[in-house]
Amino acid sequence: MYPHVCGRCGREFSGKQLKELTVHHRDHNHDNNPPDGSNWELLCIYCHDNEHGRLEVAEAYDGSSAAEDPADTDFTHKPFAALEALLKGEK
Repeated sequence: MYPHVCGRCGREFSGKQLKELTVHHRDHNHDNNPPDGSNWELLCIYCHDNEHGRLEVAEAYDGSSAAEDPADTDFTHKPFAALEALLKGEK
């Protein structure tokens, strides 16, 4: 259905290296498998890992695990607390 080329880096695969090419679900839903393959793309194992790693990082920064109030954090050291005063004093 698709040529043996990674959809991200454009690397071509053949022979024994063909096993390094994987099917990636674009919407990350493994149950969404349309017959025309519109939810799939071929990615090499490196680009596939990168894609899923980017998703994990994006979910981590979504705020789902971050504290709502900065005062709720366990950090007590504030390295830039006096920076504004220092900058105003220089001008």
